[in-house]
Amino acid sequence: MTELRIPGLADVPGVYRVCFETAGMDAAANPDLVGHVYAGPYVARHPDLSQVVVDDHGVAGYVFGCPDTLAFEAWCDENWWPSLRRQYPVGSGNTVDAEMIGLLHTPPTTPPAVLDEHPAHLHIDLLPRTQGHGYGRVLIEWLCGELAERGVPGVHLGVGSTNSNAIAFYEHLGFVTLEDDGDTRFMARRLG
Repeated sequence: MTELRIPGLADVPGVYRVCFETAGMDAAANPDLVGHVYAGPYVARHPDLSQVVVDDHGVAGYVFGCPDTLAFEAWCDENWWPSLRRQYPVGSGNTVDAEMIGLLHTPPTTPPAVLDEHPAHLHIDLLPRTQGHGYGRVLIEWLCGELAERGVPGVHLGVGSTNSNAIAFYEHLGFVTLEDDGDTRFMARRLG
């Protein structure tokens, strides 16, 4: 049986596993690093804006959100990154881990024009076994509803510029492209 629920601490290893598996990382990579960058801070800062998909095999997907990207980035700078930067100094780890370690020290930021009307953002990942069953739509609609109830005017996400399946999925859910730098396409949806 599959359920959707707010994640607890016991779900964090499964969340990190999903993050690693969906990121297409090299098997030689440290599996924790991608989770530290793209999953952990959301569960720590906004568990109330997080949901996991859990089936008989464990965590199989998630959606994470934050209502104010700039405030979230400031919180990460003060509370999330410092201990990870000490644990993973620049130049540590193997060459496969270098990019993720670099992101711990210089996290990506969102273009200011994207934030003007869409201050919230989300991350969503589903393992193949849960794709195509409507969970993606349910998770995004749930999060958009939660954000709208808090008075957030819009939400954005970043997707690989060449990921045509994901882009089509987000467009089907009402997201429009705001910017595309050739690597990342920033898509957004109004919430009110």
